[in-house]
Amino acid sequence: MTIKSKIYVPDTSAIINGNVTELINKGKLTGELIIPEFVISELENQANSGKEIGFEGLEELKKIRDLCTKKKIKISEFGRKPTIEEIRLAKSGRIDSLIKDIAKEHTATLVTADIVQAKSAEAVGLGVVYFKKEDITKLQLEKYFTKNTMSVHLKEGCTPKAKRGTPGKFILKEIGKEILTNEYLEEIAHEVMEIVRVSDDAFLEMGFRGATVVQYKTYRIAITRPPFSEKMELTAVRPTMKTDLESYIMSDKLKQRLETRAEGVILAGPPGHGKSTLAQALAESYKNQGKIVKTMEQPRDLQVGPEITQYGALSGDMDKTADLLLLVRPDFTIYDEVRKTKDFRLFSDMRLAGVGMIGVVHATEAIDAVHRFIGRIELGMIPQVIDTIIYIKDGQIKTVYTLKLTVRVPSGMTEQDLSRPVVDVLDFETGELVYEIYTYGEQTVVIPVVDKKSESGVNRLAEEQLKKLLKKHIPNPIIEIVSKDSAIVRVTQEEIPYVIGKNGINISKLEGLVGMKLSVEPIISTLKKETSFDIFESGGYVVITLSKKYTNHTVDVCRGDDYLFSATVGKKAQIKVKKKSDIGRSVLKAAAMKSLKVLAG
Repeated sequence: MTIKSKIYVPDTSAIINGNVTELINKGKLTGELIIPEFVISELENQANSGKEIGFEGLEELKKIRDLCTKKKIKISEFGRKPTIEEIRLAKSGRIDSLIKDIAKEHTATLVTADIVQAKSAEAVGLGVVYFKKEDITKLQLEKYFTKNTMSVHLKEGCTPKAKRGTPGKFILKEIGKEILTNEYLEEIAHEVMEIVRVSDDAFLEMGFRGATVVQYKTYRIAITRPPFSEKMELTAVRPTMKTDLESYIMSDKLKQRLETRAEGVILAGPPGHGKSTLAQALAESYKNQGKIVKTMEQPRDLQVGPEITQYGALSGDMDKTADLLLLVRPDFTIYDEVRKTKDFRLFSDMRLAGVGMIGVVHATEAIDAVHRFIGRIELGMIPQVIDTIIYIKDGQIKTVYTLKLTVRVPSGMTEQDLSRPVVDVLDFETGELVYEIYTYGEQTVVIPVVDKKSESGVNRLAEEQLKKLLKKHIPNPIIEIVSKDSAIVRVTQEEIPYVIGKNGINISKLEGLVGMKLSVEPIISTLKKETSFDIFESGGYVVITLSKKYTNHTVDVCRGDDYLFSATVGKKAQIKVKKKSDIGRSVLKAAAMKSLKVLAG
């Protein structure tokens, strides 16, 4: 520390770190304090960019001004606003150089927490007060954690709470009776941001206006403020388990696959059930096999050994991280977590480039992991990108699927000309076909393969597809699935020519789309007799009430001699139709014209 003047000029680091406030409180700063306009502009720029550090700096400036007024220290601003070019060159030291020029012009002492700035100022003969960064050994936040605490949740106006237990087996419990204040949470948040500046074990992973995420050792700390959240909240998450593959119950067959064949692995499961824990175990296993392993994470919270390099988003962009990884050429990359369309595309691109990929995906069921890829990459590419899906729940491996691409007729279809590319989803342990994925009309469908005695999924799909196709021109078709390869289409006598089409062209097209033989029959209502009913409107519905004896019976509703629709009478002997639907409007019109009829058997 070399003080040559009672005039002080602080740089941005001294403001943010609270060094100027410390000097004033200790009575070591007297005389005059000059705040460079460059410092104010830099903090405003950071705050406008949504960076937490900018807001902290501006808040610190307010404290300094209040202290100077109280202590009767002269405070003034000097200089001009930086140009766009100077702001662009700030990281290369241009702003720091301009601040030194102001200190030199006023023969002032420079206050800084930047070692390069301090050495540079001394080299040109300036007086310097340098604050060396001090290590923070423990955060206040850590007092809330016990050995089995997974996460701590602190919110303004609430009592502190924590999740305690293990993945899939945890409870949320109150861990204190005091109501948390904004001032207390700001104190903890300030300490967290301070540790980012002084510790090599802390990283600012995300910084936006109202939301900040910090990774400190094993803790992932999220800080939110208004306007992003209605009140200030601080959430800290920490893994409670670190396991190896031997800790998991898995067959020798699965172990062998993971060691020799699996290179496109998806770890799926609900949040907090152990996906990342298994990802860590796999990473360590591949490393022990002599493989080069890297990770792609934001934030970087996987607990892996020092030999495994953890990459974040390069310049805020995972695309750039992927470009770098392709140059580094790892054997395996852990992608934690795959969430957005961009993430799925990057995962696919890297896998197709020959990198072994392990992706962590949130999913309620194992098959949902495949659903997440559909529409984001071509159907035929999915088995090349994913070869193994491991579903984890309650910290254990529950289901393992493998994928295979074939060209054949899907289950439930019989015509050979209906052959198409089908992605088979197989149970890894038994080899049993569990799901089929293929294009059906204009959509890609995932159909469970069920027992032949039960209703086939493709039959249900065919019924829905037929109704969708016919309803464009026919209001109320009745579809009856007779078998896995045939169905009956019932329409009014007047609508039959349209369904069949000239020379049978329409019916042939329908058969091709649904993969079934179709027969067309007229709707016959003459076997049923007209019965009495009441009709009224209730909310958004038209309600038709019949005698209780017709409960669970199918009745036909007509407008004069024209058939409108058929329906099964509910438990309250009622039929409900939405007023704004085509049928609802027809029913209301018929009721107004007193031509509405209900025919019952």
